[in-house]
Amino acid sequence: MPVARFRIAGRVQGVGFRAATRAEGARLGLAVQVGNRADGTVEVTAGGDTGAIEALARWLQHGPPLARVVRVDRLPAVPEAT
Repeated sequence: MPVARFRIAGRVQGVGFRAATRAEGARLGLAVQVGNRADGTVEVTAGGDTGAIEALARWLQHGPPLARVVRVDRLPAVPEAT
């Protein structure tokens, strides 16, 4: 199953970003994990159909109405060992 990871920066915490991302992922039929990071960004991991992942990637560019997305970075699908 294809998996993609994203880190979203901007006003993305405290605006319903995580819940809205989970809902959008479910609507697209994806398995989605979303979490706040200490640096104020949100990290998203999504697995499922490649087309649905790309649709979520486009949605992440703006997120829910109260969010102000500044940047979306696509990360390696598997976290790097440290």
